[in-house]
Amino acid sequence: SYGAKVAIAEERFLGGTCVNVGCIPKKLFSYGSHYRDSGREAAAYGWDFAEPALDWSRLIENKNKEIERLNGIYSNLLSNAGVTLYEARATLSDAHTLCVGGKKVTAEKILIATGGKPSRDNILGTEYAIVADDAFYLEELPKRVLVAGGGYIAVEFAGIFNGFGADTTLVYRREMILRGFDIDVRRHLAAEMEKKGVKFIWNSVIQRIDKVEGGLDVSFSDGAKAQYDQVLFAIGRVPNTSNLGLEKVGVEMNENGAIVVDDYYQTSVENIYALGDIIDRYQLTPVAIGEAMRLASNLFKGTNDKMDYADIPTAVFSDPPIGTVGLTEEEARTKYGEVEIYRTVFRALKDTLTGSSEQTMMKLIVDKPSDRVVGCHMVGPEAGEITQGLGIAMKCGATKAQFDATVGIHPTAAEEFVTMRESIPSPASGSPGE
Repeated sequence: SYGAKVAIAEERFLGGTCVNVGCIPKKLFSYGSHYRDSGREAAAYGWDFAEPALDWSRLIENKNKEIERLNGIYSNLLSNAGVTLYEARATLSDAHTLCVGGKKVTAEKILIATGGKPSRDNILGTEYAIVADDAFYLEELPKRVLVAGGGYIAVEFAGIFNGFGADTTLVYRREMILRGFDIDVRRHLAAEMEKKGVKFIWNSVIQRIDKVEGGLDVSFSDGAKAQYDQVLFAIGRVPNTSNLGLEKVGVEMNENGAIVVDDYYQTSVENIYALGDIIDRYQLTPVAIGEAMRLASNLFKGTNDKMDYADIPTAVFSDPPIGTVGLTEEEARTKYGEVEIYRTVFRALKDTLTGSSEQTMMKLIVDKPSDRVVGCHMVGPEAGEITQGLGIAMKCGATKAQFDATVGIHPTAAEEFVTMRESIPSPASGSPGE
């Protein structure tokens, strides 16, 4: 659209991780995993349904149709914009030349945006386990699932499998999930997941997997053994930089294979750029889109824009989901010193009839001298939807007084963010701890 002549090489599928094996199918699975409980809860509101029966193959089929539809949209967008599409792998021959499916292609500027891929532990029997990409194509729902990992992908899949009715266990090498998130968020989610039936194995890792009659025998580092039908490794992602010819042309990478770039996404080779998951800053689709928009504008419109990475709203589609924007309590205490913490835990109005014991947690972190809200965190239904609006407020520099002056929408859960009046006492250590 800026007048450049453009070609794109894609060897797998259009839309990348998010559309095909990430955000979109994961959110569809998350939606699907809630219907079993919704049907049961409906009885409290006068609705009687037959006992639900899951047709897993229908879910996979419908998900595949939606992904194919999105692939087609991306193909049309490229075609209508005049982009040449090479459905093949591209490797660098020199700074301006690529081998694309056996064909030589030259370019003035090259952008590498090959994303990341799931990693797995190098243990005996690792070939019997799956990673997140595989989970979207399982032919049937496993009855007993072990999820290895403690990050957002691990807790999301644990919630999904549990919601669909699988006996689900999560094993993590530390003592609490979601390292890097606010400590109250971490503790609250773990407790709610346990109430919903997810089992946790803390401070342990998988040592080996043996395929036996009836399932997979898993041996853990703490000496325990158990049998499962499926093991899912969700222990992180690594940049897709191998076998692209990057070393050949001198593109600098760090120790985990991520490409090193400056504030304008330029690599160590002047005409080669990189962005998205492959630069290992923020592995979020909207962030990659923002980076791409700024790069295109800078290269072909003459602007000098930088991406603003502060206060990026994030959702984790766990069960219950998380919405978060800004600093954690620990980060805020380190950065500002004197902070006020506002926190509330409550049962949603909907559950007063269903009898569910699920609790929603909301938290505001305020820089006391300026009264500016520097962190918003929520665990509970629609957390992602609510947090998007809070992200705008924080981008505008909203103060706690302005939150307080905002009239709440009643009755909603979201109104709690503008009705929290009393701060909670600070911990004696000045830090929330682990």
